Amino acid sequence: MSRADTRPSPSALRSLIAPGIAALVCLAILLGLGLWQLARKGEKEALIARIVERSRAEPPAAPPAFDAWNPGADEFRRVRATGTFLHNKEALVHGLAPGEPGRALQGFYVLTPLKRDDGSIILVNRGLVPTELKDPKSRAAGQVTGETTVTGMLRGSEVRTLFVPESDPARDQWYTRDIAAITAARGLTNVAPYLIEADATENPGGWPRGGNLRVDLPNNHLQYAFTWFGIAACLVGVFSVFAWRRLHDPVEPDAP
Repeated sequence: MSRADTRPSPSALRSLIAPGIAALVCLAILLGLGLWQLARKGEKEALIARIVERSRAEPPAAPPAFDAWNPGADEFRRVRATGTFLHNKEALVHGLAPGEPGRALQGFYVLTPLKRDDGSIILVNRGLVPTELKDPKSRAAGQVTGETTVTGMLRGSEVRTLFVPESDPARDQWYTRDIAAITAARGLTNVAPYLIEADATENPGGWPRGGNLRVDLPNNHLQYAFTWFGIAACLVGVFSVFAWRRLHDPVEPDAP
């Protein structure tokens, strides 16, 4: 009576070459993605630190010259500007803001042009008003007249994402804080390529309510890195079981 040969056969070894190469390529890609996410984590942490430092600067700086605006260096910088609000040119942008714990306040962001002494204009996001206060007459106390000073953070135009409706200037329906489109619809010239997100300084009557900008950017890169490394570990485990079975399957001796 003959016994099955349990030694790996040359054909079994050869059959692992192609799967082994494919597994090594996939493993290298997965490990590379994991290491890339770790590098991105460091970059994001450095960016958050810079943003937080800019947002807390004291005293607030003057807004940059319009032709010197550099989003990478200037965005989220804390600034102070003085001028007169053009309330008749304000635009209402659909939005949400943190309200009571676990709830969001739905309404409109009030974007009002601030005309400075030199005639230049900076769009100011004064904050959110609830839907029932959409009409300026219902929040007349907050329509500040005369020269006023605004403190806040610089932002560029808001980029529309996939799930945000497109604004309709003809119907005066705005869903993003699009500086160029809003100021063009209002017939304004000599306008800054940035806007000021007003801080939480209370307006007369309590509305609009500013201070809604958050500078704590999401940083999930460590989680993503663990995901890629976990998939890599699964790949090693699966291939190891596959290879062990392929090499240890009994090989029947050739018939006499």
